[in-house]
Amino acid sequence: MPRNFALVPAAGTGVRVGGDEPKQYRLLAGQPMLRHALDTLCASPRIARVFVILAGTDAVWERFDWSGLGAKLVVLRCGGATRAESVANGLSAISEMARADDWILVHDAARPCLSPAQLDALIDQVGDDAVGGLLAAPVADTLKRAASDRRVEATVPREHLWQAQTPQMFRHGLLREALVRGGNVTDEASAVEALGQRPLLVAADASNLKVTWPSDLMLAETILRERRKDT
Repeated sequence: MPRNFALVPAAGTGVRVGGDEPKQYRLLAGQPMLRHALDTLCASPRIARVFVILAGTDAVWERFDWSGLGAKLVVLRCGGATRAESVANGLSAISEMARADDWILVHDAARPCLSPAQLDALIDQVGDDAVGGLLAAPVADTLKRAASDRRVEATVPREHLWQAQTPQMFRHGLLREALVRGGNVTDEASAVEALGQRPLLVAADASNLKVTWPSDLMLAETILRERRKDT
């Protein structure tokens, strides 16, 4: 049967969130931000290996103790200049291990609040799909399209609109092909869509947020600390 591999690109700098170190290493609830996502992925019995992709010049990783994540975690120092390049490099690096029909779950290093339930829902719903899919949340807010002067040009109907999240789950062979053809896309689903495919949307919620701005750090920390109280 096809296996599930997780791939976490963590070669970026995350300048918008501020700080002297790359965003993925900012402390959040007492741990580097990256650690929280890796905890969830490595703890899942449904994930065979977890590959974290670092920049070749990354000197921060070794400052932290990652041993608690176990042997399932594999570090790949093949990060590129963009997310798409990092993922493509990672897929190439694991090509001798991963078969074309194995599933690859690509997850943002800056989404620390992925829950085991969200991960299981993705694997359950996408595991038999012909294309693949991704976690996403239906858009709840009214959307405005702005003109160049930042004045409202139009209100965009939110019906059928979803906010893409991660993990995004596609077969190794299809994803490699999509990224080769898709160029510098912002997510894996976009590359697969460019091949004419229609990925499945798996409903998640706003708790699986991406930390982009300084205010997101406080919200993510609150979510993580509340979950600890419930366990």
